[in-house]
Amino acid sequence: MFFFESIPWYSVLAGVGVTLALILLNEISRRSKWAAGFCFLVLPILLTIFVWPTTAAEGTTVGSWFAWVKVYSALAGCLGFMALRYIKGAVNNKYLLFFPAFILGFNIFEAVMREFQTSGFNGMHDGMMIIGGKWNILNGIAGILNIVTICGWVGIYISKDKYQDMVWPDMLWFWIIAYDLWNFAYVYNCVPDHAFYAGLCLLLSCTIPAFFIKKGAWLQHRAHTLGFWMMFVMTFPAFVDTTMFAVKSSHNTNAMWLISIISIVFNIGVFAYQFRKIRTLKLRPLKDELHTDLKVYQEVAATNN
Repeated sequence: MFFFESIPWYSVLAGVGVTLALILLNEISRRSKWAAGFCFLVLPILLTIFVWPTTAAEGTTVGSWFAWVKVYSALAGCLGFMALRYIKGAVNNKYLLFFPAFILGFNIFEAVMREFQTSGFNGMHDGMMIIGGKWNILNGIAGILNIVTICGWVGIYISKDKYQDMVWPDMLWFWIIAYDLWNFAYVYNCVPDHAFYAGLCLLLSCTIPAFFIKKGAWLQHRAHTLGFWMMFVMTFPAFVDTTMFAVKSSHNTNAMWLISIISIVFNIGVFAYQFRKIRTLKLRPLKDELHTDLKVYQEVAATNN
């Protein structure tokens, strides 16, 4: 196959199972602050002390600095978003309101640095075959554009329903798709043998809820599902590495070029659109929401207020 060696039917079922399990866990954690507190604070402490020093040790496919930083930054996002959601008045503090944009940008920046680093690899690294090249540079630039186009965090608010979701109405479908394309390209380029689950399935698990279950809460969905996945894969790395369900990359450089080109083209498009809008409407991207004129923004805002 073009992107992967092969995807047998049982791996397809496993992928569907992973996606649905992450969606379910996200729903449980967004509906109960007590469940979220256990999942994103108590459980990681126990795993850090008793499990990960063995399962995510140096030499495993999740033993790199990036995996450890990624799991804790994802969990920091989950806990920070809980603070905004459940501490009275927190969402009205403009400095705290910047936290979601900061942690999102930080997570993308981590991956961009890893992408640039991976461009010089050629051989076995962190337990898997890595083929670096100019496609890494291309997608790293796409990641930088993805950071630059993060906008409208001043408009984040907490939904009025009983679940108190963190709603970011300015984070619309075109930015989410740009992120998904960039992130899949990143995983495919830098963690290729994990790309089926950590790329495709993981991205679907937060994008589906953002489009069909709770609109406007994509970043909250993303933080939760990423946190759950990173805890799982650092605890059971064999699932994506050596079990019958593992899906290996084809290591096809044409595939790497293709997904990286699609990623940067889409991210350039979002950047150009937002840049033109800022200039035309004389908006202040650090202080204003950019997309209040769009129907899709208005629908999200009307649903959650």
